[in-house]
Amino acid sequence: MFLASFPSSRRLRLHSGRTQRRLIFLLGGVIVGAAAVALALLADEAQDAFQRLISRWRYASLVVTPLGLGIAAYLTRRFFPNSQGSGIPQAIAARHLRDQRARGTLVSIRIAIGKILLTLFGLLCGASIGREGPTVQVGASIMFAIGRLSPRRQPGLILAGASAGVAAAFNTPLAGIVFGIEEMSRAYEAKTSGLLIGGIVAAGLTSLALFGDYTYFGTTSATLQGPFGWLAVPVCGAVGGLLGGVFSRILIEAARGFPGVVGRAIKRHPILFAMLCGLGTAICGLVSGDTIYGTGYGQVRALLDHGVPLPQSFGLVKMAATTLAAISGIPGGIFSPSLAIGAGIGFNLSTLFPGIPFEALILLGMVSYFAGVVQAPITAFVIVTEMTGDHAMVIPLMAAAFTGYAASRLVCHEGVYHALAKNFLAAVTASGQPPRQEASRQHQVE
Repeated sequence: MFLASFPSSRRLRLHSGRTQRRLIFLLGGVIVGAAAVALALLADEAQDAFQRLISRWRYASLVVTPLGLGIAAYLTRRFFPNSQGSGIPQAIAARHLRDQRARGTLVSIRIAIGKILLTLFGLLCGASIGREGPTVQVGASIMFAIGRLSPRRQPGLILAGASAGVAAAFNTPLAGIVFGIEEMSRAYEAKTSGLLIGGIVAAGLTSLALFGDYTYFGTTSATLQGPFGWLAVPVCGAVGGLLGGVFSRILIEAARGFPGVVGRAIKRHPILFAMLCGLGTAICGLVSGDTIYGTGYGQVRALLDHGVPLPQSFGLVKMAATTLAAISGIPGGIFSPSLAIGAGIGFNLSTLFPGIPFEALILLGMVSYFAGVVQAPITAFVIVTEMTGDHAMVIPLMAAAFTGYAASRLVCHEGVYHALAKNFLAAVTASGQPPRQEASRQHQVE
């Protein structure tokens, strides 16, 4: 009797375990989606508040931005270590760690809270940062916390949380799946794929229910026509990819520490350095006509939706301001600012191709620069296609993304997220303790 019932009992336990895992992924996806929507709404409010301030007194940025970046850097170091930067390198590193305590130093509810608060504070002060990268670390942190119910699945849960963060932040479920496979894991994991997709769908549906259906940068139906139009693909790909590679190379080199007297001074006075980065950001804002602050989302959407032109200096000055924010040591992503920089580059290059819709050049610039920064070309063209709804540009965007990737590799041999993730792994392996910001320059750029 016992022997006859054993297989049935075992099947019941296995079925119960599978059901529990599915519920964990789905519940986590819903919570990540809600968190992404909340961060998006609050980020818009923070940016609007800063814009209202500088509309009343334009030079307020010379005071508010340096002071704000200094305070944010101090709070990050003092109360929320490892919440600095975009958070994507931390999520990647956490997946490769086996020790639960070590993982908890990179993704946790405490870090998620600090990430949200300090990202919003940075936007409130005018920093050129994005909210999408932070949403990835927040999503990974939420899934990690829920994953304590299923410790064996934690690497998969961190992957699902990070991917769900991208899907919910941009309203791009397909890009979330591709991001998880290409950038977060660099492999297709058959055992996790179904649960991963379930978590992403849950996050996407939650975002859709709370935010409504929308395309992140508006919609466009621009196309390329004729040989002259297709000539723009390799041109945009090469220029955008090279600049994206330069940007990544700067961040990676800064993580290793600046050489000589400058490097030692920055290490001794990190808060003062963050304030100087804030001052540089304010100067960039004044040069650009107050267009480079925040994510860059509003400027690009106005350009694509309503044809509101950008200053010719926007792309390069936005790149400078984003670099300053990234090396300052404050929380904030480079995802959305990179797309905005690419849009500025495409807008500049549109003058070389009269008769070609400028919207098409903007999309090519966005995908090329972004592919150059993260060196994940499939994610790049999928996310730009989903964010603009321009499916007629899929093939040109694909070609530009791979061209940008190849050009970037000439100056930077590895994508910025994975290069920075190695710093965390090396620090944890060397010390057996959480990576200490005082002992490493990595906190300036992740």
